[in-house]
Amino acid sequence: MVGLQILAIVIFVAVFTLATLRKVHLGVIMLAAAAGVGIWLADMEMDDIIGGFPVSLLILLAGVTYFFAIAQQNGTVDRIINVVITRIGDRAMLLPFAMFGLTTGIAAMGAPLAGLVMMPIAMPLAKKYGINRTLMGIAVGSGISGGGFAPTSLFGIVTYGTAHSVGIDLNPLLLFVIALAFNVVLLLTAFILFGGLKLLKSPERFDRDTTPRPGFATKDPLPSHPFEREGYTTRSRAVATTVLERASEAPPASTPMTLAQKCTVVCMAGLVLSVVAVAMVGLDPDIGILCFVFATVMTLVDPSTGRAAVAKIDWSTILMVGGIITYVGVLQTMGAVDMLGEAASSVGTPLLAAFIICLIGGLVSAFASTTGMLAALVPLAIPLVSGGDIAGWAVIAALGVCSSIVDVSPFSTVGATAVATVDEDERPRVTANLTRWGLSMVVVGPLAMVGALVLPTML
Repeated sequence: MVGLQILAIVIFVAVFTLATLRKVHLGVIMLAAAAGVGIWLADMEMDDIIGGFPVSLLILLAGVTYFFAIAQQNGTVDRIINVVITRIGDRAMLLPFAMFGLTTGIAAMGAPLAGLVMMPIAMPLAKKYGINRTLMGIAVGSGISGGGFAPTSLFGIVTYGTAHSVGIDLNPLLLFVIALAFNVVLLLTAFILFGGLKLLKSPERFDRDTTPRPGFATKDPLPSHPFEREGYTTRSRAVATTVLERASEAPPASTPMTLAQKCTVVCMAGLVLSVVAVAMVGLDPDIGILCFVFATVMTLVDPSTGRAAVAKIDWSTILMVGGIITYVGVLQTMGAVDMLGEAASSVGTPLLAAFIICLIGGLVSAFASTTGMLAALVPLAIPLVSGGDIAGWAVIAALGVCSSIVDVSPFSTVGATAVATVDEDERPRVTANLTRWGLSMVVVGPLAMVGALVLPTML
């Protein structure tokens, strides 16, 4: 039986590697592999295999992405960005923090990589006002990482949704606060290391009226799934071209708000207040259903944007996460996950085991899909906390953050997009800086997160 368990794990790793190298959809291959392994190695019935597909997570992802797709389609997100840019003031030294804040807000609206729309806006501004392009790239990348763990965004949904499915009580708001706080620390560190202190003495000011704006309502959704692109560089430059077109075609900020936009703002506020209110009374809010409820109101107000938003639901990610979790369910039925727990206990200390799995998450995520890594590693980390020596929420939160902060590496989507949006003569320097920063996060992240979150739970 042990031999079959090991073979199932080897197949799991092989499928992940094959999908990455061949640039094909991981979810499709993983579902097929789950069926094959479940029937021939685990002697499972097909109904039991399919029963492992996370329907509740599917509803959550579909509801959130549909809700915010409507907000993008009817121009509400563009309106919010315009208002923020107008009100942040005109000091150039504030630009990295402004871009971080805007990107965080955009990334919190369902799809973290939607924050890439800020990259070709931030980089030209950095050049014009003498801001280190590496600093600006890290500012946008950190915003994507921090905002992505919001209760309404993909990284957060996958992390706490997967944790809840295996019995770990991880508070979505706590996860978001941890990720956001750590990324703020990283931004402040980058601000010091990459010339930010010089900006404090700079009299440079930027023109808010001529600053380009993204136009979510005018284009199709950004490409978001790494296994569907022909290569990291090609994909990232395609994203850069798309967002540059959006910036040049965005509608003016002075147009009055439509009824649909006013309704959307009310519904966004209602969603936030509903989640907070339900959580305060001690209940677990179903964010996916709440998103569908408010999306229904928005659709009835403006049916055309509701119809168009259906195409923007992140079906690709839903299939990927569903495939991975279905396969992990087969591994759990076979006892392979428990076997990994016994192997982890042989390491000697749960703290070291937690550090190793965070290190693995960061290293692989620097070159592959962060979402895929979260869906794969969160269930496999469960044996680490089965003994009760360390808190499950701390390990999962640490793993999630460690898997996302490495995305500024040029080998990943965010970093490659940053490189693609700077002038060609600057690309070697920015590539080298982001490579050092991203790969250093592979070690710095686990050390900091395990030390700050996991270690205190053992004392």
